[in-house]
Amino acid sequence: MSKFYKVDPSAKIGNNVEIGDFTTIYDNVEIGDNTKIYGNVTIFPGARIGSNVTIFPGAVIAGVPQDLKFRGEETFAYVGNGTTIRECVTINRGTASKGKTVVGENCLLMAYTHIAHDCLIGNRVIISNASQMAGEVQIDDAAVIGGGSLIHQFCHLGRNIMLQGGALVNKDIPPFVKAAREPISYVGLNSVGLHRNHFTDEEIKTISDVYRVLYLSDLNITNAVKLVRETLPDSELRNEILEFIANSSRGVIRSAI
Repeated sequence: MSKFYKVDPSAKIGNNVEIGDFTTIYDNVEIGDNTKIYGNVTIFPGARIGSNVTIFPGAVIAGVPQDLKFRGEETFAYVGNGTTIRECVTINRGTASKGKTVVGENCLLMAYTHIAHDCLIGNRVIISNASQMAGEVQIDDAAVIGGGSLIHQFCHLGRNIMLQGGALVNKDIPPFVKAAREPISYVGLNSVGLHRNHFTDEEIKTISDVYRVLYLSDLNITNAVKLVRETLPDSELRNEILEFIANSSRGVIRSAI
């Protein structure tokens, strides 16, 4: 292991952690076992990094939020086990709003991604190069975000979605769909992603039936939801989609079809 780095004596560093040249690790940092940190990484106070994480050069973890309401309160940035953080990724810590920014387990954050304060990123999420998350964005498990995407603050992206590269997202995106075009719209199911994540044909049909009513019936969203409840069998997947829509604070995307 190189010795050309700086680690605060109070930082809690796990077993078998590799630290590259010119990396700086501040106080109030915890890093799990078998994590590899390349050179020129900066890890600020409040970072909580799991085991088997890989952090590439130029990344900055737990930087102070870019939020004028931040008053220096103690907050955190969590990175889950097995996640890979590529070159020049920035993950800001939380504010008083949630107190933490969270990136889940086994995620891939590609180069130049920005995760702003109080974002909640699920497990197995892939965020492609140069995508930017504003504050308090939520992205659920197994979502795939195309390169260069810009996601407005407070947006919620459901699990197992596929988002087109270069997307401008200012609405919530319900689970299991593909979203593309400008303005951002529903363009179909994320069928490939669902198969890759071991959804059964029956489960995919259930999801397809719900979205056929929601997006292909020429009804507004309120009446489409009512029709789904009246005509489609009760199921966990149906109810998950309807609950997502009911809880949407920004409104969900509409159809481009």
